[in-house]
Amino acid sequence: MIIPIRCFSCGKPVGHLYEEYLQRLGKGEEPKKVLDALGVERYCCRGVFLSQVDLIDLAGEFKKS
Repeated sequence: MIIPIRCFSCGKPVGHLYEEYLQRLGKGEEPKKVLDALGVERYCCRGVFLSQVDLIDLAGEFKKS
C-alpha cells in the first residue's frame, strides 16, 4: 500500500509527512515522539502511519514471475 495523501477519516493532509517519519524512525526515535513532533494528533491520522505496510516491492516481484 502507498501512503494516502489525506487521512481516510478526517481528510487532514498527511502524505507529505511520511518521508520525514521514516527517516526519524530509521535514526531510532520512538514512533509516538515522532508523530507528536510532526503535529499528527488525531488517532485516525496516527493510525494511517502506524498501520502502513510497504507492499510495493512485493507487488513488483509478482509481476516479474
